[in-house]
Amino acid sequence: MHLGVDSFVSTVTDPSTERVIGPAERMEHLLEEIALADQVGLYSFGIGEHHRPEYYDSSPPVILGAAAARTSHIRLGSAVNVLSAADPVRVFQAFATVDLISKGRVDLVVGRGSFTEAFPLFGLDLADYDSLFAEKLDLLLRIRDSEHVTWSGRHRPALTGQGVYPRPLQDPLPIWVGVGGTPQSFVRAGLLGLPLMVAIIGGEPRQFAPLIDLYRRAGAEAGHPPESLKVGVHVFGFVAESTQAASDTIYPGWHEMFTKVSRERGFAPPTRAQFDATSGPNGAFFMGDPDTVADKLIRVSKQLGGVHRISLQMTNTRLAHDDLLRGIELLGTEVAPRVAET
Repeated sequence: MHLGVDSFVSTVTDPSTERVIGPAERMEHLLEEIALADQVGLYSFGIGEHHRPEYYDSSPPVILGAAAARTSHIRLGSAVNVLSAADPVRVFQAFATVDLISKGRVDLVVGRGSFTEAFPLFGLDLADYDSLFAEKLDLLLRIRDSEHVTWSGRHRPALTGQGVYPRPLQDPLPIWVGVGGTPQSFVRAGLLGLPLMVAIIGGEPRQFAPLIDLYRRAGAEAGHPPESLKVGVHVFGFVAESTQAASDTIYPGWHEMFTKVSRERGFAPPTRAQFDATSGPNGAFFMGDPDTVADKLIRVSKQLGGVHRISLQMTNTRLAHDDLLRGIELLGTEVAPRVAET
């Protein structure tokens, strides 16, 4: 099992000074975080995509291109690319370019996103939420498989044999499907034989085992070999010297972030009891000292029938840069070796 880090490049308030970190400084910090993840041997670093004021990740390929020039070994990817609101031709071109810069270290994880701002921003109808993704995924795979593409659909002008360039160094470019909790999404990924990235942001991770089994069964029935049906997991997490230190460091930003989301979606405000439950042994938040996090990662992988990789979304709106760097260091030097053989 491989370990990595995902970032949504959220705005950050320094907890010791109450100073809001500006966007240029936040990008500088992010690139330092990715470089450190590379140095300590982590497997991957993913950048999300949002179109909201509290995030700076609206253009992941630009960030990944900068990261590719500063790293040597770590795989770089999207977490996730909001394919429904994008042009598959441009998505392929952008990530193929980063693949060339990185000398073949890119993973493209595509999904529909958990927020809806991209739809009106790009003139799309939210009622087409699923059909947009299905059609654009089909086109993206056609482009990956063939330099010249003939294709037509509802949501984009047809292609009549045009070439799509550049071509990536990796052949084929790895394309993963990012999913939440919809059974149809798991089945679709299985039928296509694409690797699966499961976002687990609440509840208990073991509850996703039946959906992952559904994915594997669909893939097997479609004739895809087991080795092509890789499973990755995206979770919130943080590593510190002790579990108490991790909790004290992360809780203020967790509460701030989920208070905002709950208000937007009409949910009850989050509580400390909810935080403690979700960061406990069976919860979806992988937080604690290195031993605690490693044990939980191994246990959850077994519950899900074995996973290829787990990525921890470690950024937090009130997390000091130095604390995040230390968390990345601990994840790479102490947690990753413990889970490498599982």
